[in-house]
Amino acid sequence: MPAQIVVLGSLNMDFVVRVEHLPAAGETVLGSGFQMIPGGKGANQACAAGRLSSRAVGTRMVGRVGYDVFADHLKASLAAAGVDVAYVHATRSQPTGIALIWVDRNGQNSIIVASGANHAIAASDVEGVRAAFRGASYALFQLETPLAAVAAAMKTAREEGAKTILDPAPACALPADLLAQVDVLTPNESEAMILLGGDPAAAVVNPAETAAALRSLGPRAVILKLGSRGCYYDDGAETHSAPAFAVQAVDTTAAGDTFNGAFAVAMAEGQPVAEALRFANAAAGLSVTRMGAQASIPTRKETDEFLAAR
Repeated sequence: MPAQIVVLGSLNMDFVVRVEHLPAAGETVLGSGFQMIPGGKGANQACAAGRLSSRAVGTRMVGRVGYDVFADHLKASLAAAGVDVAYVHATRSQPTGIALIWVDRNGQNSIIVASGANHAIAASDVEGVRAAFRGASYALFQLETPLAAVAAAMKTAREEGAKTILDPAPACALPADLLAQVDVLTPNESEAMILLGGDPAAAVVNPAETAAALRSLGPRAVILKLGSRGCYYDDGAETHSAPAFAVQAVDTTAAGDTFNGAFAVAMAEGQPVAEALRFANAAAGLSVTRMGAQASIPTRKETDEFLAAR
């Protein structure tokens, strides 16, 4: 049965430690509450889509793992969320990817990723997984896998009739031919600044101007993620400003991934853009109230109940 949402991207095992403050260069800090949690931006987005989907919207993951103890854990986590993992292939050339994550008392984090098998996905592999995109409504991508593979997969997805959603993280300058394959670009503020050649530490002062500037690079639509200020949408024909929900943040890991998965689900279900943004903000808001990546992603029932109470 075709999946309505397909995600090509990374699968990582996250090693998470809580700290009072994020360490400066050369500083040692004591941590607590160590957890080993399935993550990776691609797998997080697939998990979110699977967990938040209605029965009519199936989700499929395309990616690489190693032949090691972490691979089975990562695939099992996705399968438990209802995600098809038939296209998650193992490679002997690299270990499964890992991420080292520090989370401070305010819920902010610092992350180091060792990509491993995620970087074993080559552009030449994409044609062999074309069938994974057949019949999909939306295809989600990030930048924790090689850029050439992402570009080839986005082109393939669009040839198969899917709309493409790109989360440009980790942020880097992107070529015009890749951006031309993007239907919806979803940067946060620092990623937006990097794409526009500006200071990644600068806040977005005017979301409308920033979104328009990003859209001029080639994407058909832009969702600018503004953290506690919500998000801003611009597709050239309509714009929406969607406020965030007030919550007590514990850990912001995977909030953006949860947003992307939730938005794709809502759009695949045929919800209007404004409602899809509200649904995505709610799911992302719930995720930051919990520790971890996939462990923090809410279910559809939790998200619907959260929205119904507001």
